[in-house]
Amino acid sequence: MLKVDRACYCPSKQPYIDSPYSIGYNATISAPHMHAYALECLKDKLVDGARVLDVGSGSGYLTACLAHMVGPNGRVFGVEHIEELVKQSEKNIKRDCPELLESGRVKIVLADGRVGLKEYSPFDVIHVGATAEGLPQLLVDQLKEGGRMVIPVQKISDDQIFECVDKQGDTIRRTELLPVRYVPLTNAATQLGRK
Repeated sequence: MLKVDRACYCPSKQPYIDSPYSIGYNATISAPHMHAYALECLKDKLVDGARVLDVGSGSGYLTACLAHMVGPNGRVFGVEHIEELVKQSEKNIKRDCPELLESGRVKIVLADGRVGLKEYSPFDVIHVGATAEGLPQLLVDQLKEGGRMVIPVQKISDDQIFECVDKQGDTIRRTELLPVRYVPLTNAATQLGRK
């Protein structure tokens, strides 16, 4: 996280405060402690050459952090369904770490992240930056054997739990990590209509 300047991605006048901030379009950049927590959960899989999917890549901040962790042979695909956020994240990354886009290590794709990016799968790591109603099977299917996903999941009680999902063969191991509060994983029309 020290290689990526949060000020280039966060519109707040105090980008380093440990708080989430709106980035427009009913989207947020998560608090720094949540980014750090997610990266810590994924670090064993974020090795040189790893292939990563960042669902709801928003400002591009965590996408850039992930790209630094996978090294020059890795690839990180940010997926965002709001065109303006795709453009903004590319602008942010160009301002902070232009070599990530120029080298092809990072690619931001305009698409519905709920269905993943099958054409670029399988992924060693999937990070989901919005709360899903249950574990999305389409994303699990795009995890590589031995891969890991972190995702906030909505529970029946309306609580949200940050989960770590490990895939070994036909076995999916889900580990509940901590309670969180994220925006919902929805389609673009619902997100833009949310007040």
